Amino acid sequence: MAVYKGPMSDKKKIYKPSPVSGFPEWLPEVRIVEQQWLDHIRKVFESYGFCSIETPAVEELNVIGAKGEDVDKEIYVIERLHKDENDTKEARLALHFDQTVPFARYAAQHFNDLVFPFKRYQMQKVWRGERPQAGRMREFYQCDIDVINPDNLPIAFDAEMPAIIWEVLSSLPCYNPETKKNVPLKELENIQIRVSNRKILTGYIETLGIQSEEMKAIIFRTIDKLTKEHLSPLIVGMHEALKECNEDPSIDTEQLTDSIMEFIKIAKNKFTNADEFEDALKFNSEINTSNETLQKGIEELSAVLDNLSHLPEGAVVADLSIVRGLDYYTGTVYETVFTEDPTYGSICSGGRYDDLAGSYINKHLPGVGISIGFSRLFDRLRTQGKLPVSRKCPTDVLIIPPRDEADLPKMKDIETTLRGRGINVEIAHGKKMNKQMAYAEKKGIPYVWFPEDDQVKDMRTGEQSPADPHSWNK
Repeated sequence: MAVYKGPMSDKKKIYKPSPVSGFPEWLPEVRIVEQQWLDHIRKVFESYGFCSIETPAVEELNVIGAKGEDVDKEIYVIERLHKDENDTKEARLALHFDQTVPFARYAAQHFNDLVFPFKRYQMQKVWRGERPQAGRMREFYQCDIDVINPDNLPIAFDAEMPAIIWEVLSSLPCYNPETKKNVPLKELENIQIRVSNRKILTGYIETLGIQSEEMKAIIFRTIDKLTKEHLSPLIVGMHEALKECNEDPSIDTEQLTDSIMEFIKIAKNKFTNADEFEDALKFNSEINTSNETLQKGIEELSAVLDNLSHLPEGAVVADLSIVRGLDYYTGTVYETVFTEDPTYGSICSGGRYDDLAGSYINKHLPGVGISIGFSRLFDRLRTQGKLPVSRKCPTDVLIIPPRDEADLPKMKDIETTLRGRGINVEIAHGKKMNKQMAYAEKKGIPYVWFPEDDQVKDMRTGEQSPADPHSWNK
């Protein structure tokens, strides 16, 4: 006789997902603040006349690599999981790792339809294949502004960039955990925009008689690391690298290292106005300021600082150690830091490029731009509990359905009227009043409307009063 063992289990196998490292996602209350920040930044950008564009998430590999940058380790290549049998071509598409290169391609492709100077902003996600850590993600938002113009771009635009960024960052809505009040970011953090000009270091290197591009790159990298690494091992490493690649018998690497040290003494300082850094360069006997390239860099940096004198003292400083790593920057360069947390790195950076779009069109299109590392900044404030307190939904009013079905048309009129006046409305579901009220409380909905007697309850104070949907204000 067969023994009955009960029904066969039909329980399906459950895959328990886990977060993908470096790809953040937020709960609704955090996402609401993220959108508020994006709206705030968008409003400031547009107040300066920048127009919005959006480029595809992917670019051709030839576009990304047109400037010759070594980005192979950073880009995510796109290809289908199941290829056709005859599909033996190498991957041609990749997720963009920044928005400057896509913008250059965009400007070249739409050149005949754009009005110049072309001022654009982009607020999109970008992707980089690097090791996730604090302040570094694989998928993140960047908020970029750039100005591009045929043949010549006035230096005034180089000064406009830091002015815009200061306005954006200093006024971002945040939360002070100590006072329990919403405040602008400038009341919580000391923000500083640091500006330099690559022509200054380029010109100085020229005065040392260096022709080797490899040696120039070593010096640039060393100066760029001044704020990130200890000086002594940095100089030792530079000296050894220069000695190894030096093929010019007329160049003494010992003397060359000493000369670079003289520049570093100045580069380690922060200058609040043009006179300060000009005097520092002129009074150093090792630096020949008559070099044409160096002199041009001094003039451009001075013009930028002079045009930013209206900002609070210390908001923008000259910092000759800022050179930026990407080769396409040719003049003004920017980095923005929290002065009390310098190890966190730059939260906003950029600079001038002479001809980034020249790889895609036979036109000379100089430009200048700056990019806010939005997700980097946002996540820092989030982890510190400094984001503004937010509700779990955007609903302003929860309407409790009447018990009498004859009042349903009235409820619909209230809903339509409120929503038509720009008030966000939700209709409660379920029949039990206590559950409807608990729902409003859990989601942080500030008002509950009772259509039967035209009463509104403020969930924060508990007060209840009569209301007219045509005139009531939240």
